[in-house]
Amino acid sequence: MKKRRLAVRSVALLLCATVIGACSASAAGTGQIDTGVHLRDPFVLEKDGTYYMYGTGLKWNGYGCVYSADLENWSDPVRVFTPPEGFDGDGDWWAPECWEWNGSFYLFATYHSRVTGKRGVAIFRSDDPLGPFENITDGHITPADHDAIDGTLYVDGDGRPWMVYVGEWTDNEDGAGDMMAARMNDDLTCFVSEPILLFRGNEPRWASGRITDGPFLYRTETGRLLMLWSNTNSDGYCVGVAWSSNGRIDGKWRQQPWELYKEDETHADGGHGMIFTAPDGTMMLSVHSPNYATEDQNEKGVFIPVDDIGDTLVLSEKNTFFTRTLYKLYYALMRFVTVFDGLF
Repeated sequence: MKKRRLAVRSVALLLCATVIGACSASAAGTGQIDTGVHLRDPFVLEKDGTYYMYGTGLKWNGYGCVYSADLENWSDPVRVFTPPEGFDGDGDWWAPECWEWNGSFYLFATYHSRVTGKRGVAIFRSDDPLGPFENITDGHITPADHDAIDGTLYVDGDGRPWMVYVGEWTDNEDGAGDMMAARMNDDLTCFVSEPILLFRGNEPRWASGRITDGPFLYRTETGRLLMLWSNTNSDGYCVGVAWSSNGRIDGKWRQQPWELYKEDETHADGGHGMIFTAPDGTMMLSVHSPNYATEDQNEKGVFIPVDDIGDTLVLSEKNTFFTRTLYKLYYALMRFVTVFDGLF
C-alpha cells in the first residue's frame, strides 16, 4: 500500500508540475519595481503611510533601515541597532525583520555569537520603526548549540506568537537545512515550546540545492496556510512555496511543484521573499535580486506584483486562465492524495 500511495502522489505532482510549466506563459508587463537600494534579504514594514525597508548590508556592524513614501525614492540608511559595548555579536548581521506587536516594534534578526561560536536569532524592541532597538532576549532566542538564521513572526489562529526559523545546513551531517518553528511567550522574550521540524531543504522536486532560507507565512483567501521560502534550482536562487495540510503551523508541510519566483527571460535570480501591500493596493513580493553582485549590478531590493488566486500565490504577470486552472487541479489532486494517505 505504501508503494501505491507514493506512486499516486508522484504521478499527481509530476503531471501538475509539467503542465503548469508548459502553460503559465507570462502576461504583458511585470510591474516590477527596482528600488536601487543595495541590500540583501529585504523586509518591508508599512506604518502610517511610510514604508520601512530593513535588510542585510545596510549597516555592517548592527542593523539598518531605509524608508520611503512611494517605494521608489528611499532615504539614506539609518542605523536602528548599534551593538553596545560588551554585546555578544561579532558579525553576520543578517536578515532583520521588523514586526509591530502589541503596540511596539520588534526586530527579529540574526548575528554570530562570540560566546557560542554559532549564528542565531535574537529579538530587539523599540517604540519606533527607526529604533533605537534594544535586545530583549539576552542574546539568541534560538538553541545555542545549532546555527540558526532568518527568524520570522507567525501568529496562529488563537493569537499566539511563533517564530519560524532556519536550522542551518552547516550543523547537519547530510548538508540539508531544516525549517523549524517554536511557540513564543506574549512579550517575545523566550520560547515556550520545544522547536519542531516542519520540513527540510532537500524535499522539493524543483530544488537543486539543500538549503532553507527566508521563511515568510501567508494565509490565502481560502484559508490555506502558505510558507514562502528560498532554495536554489538549476538556474540559481529562487522562492518556493510550501503549504500546511491542516492549515496550522504544526501540520504536514508539502511543497508546491513549481517555484513562485525564479530566473527567467524577465527576471534575474533572487529570493528571500516576503509579501506586503503597495500604496495603490497592489500586493508585492519583495526579494533581493540578483543573488550575487555582477559587473553590471549589485544585489538590490526588487518588488514584483503577486496575486492571491485562492489556494496559492502567483506572480501577477503569470496569472493566466491556464495557471489558475492548473493550480485548482493541483490542489484538487492533493486533497485526494491527503485523503488517500489517511486510508493506509
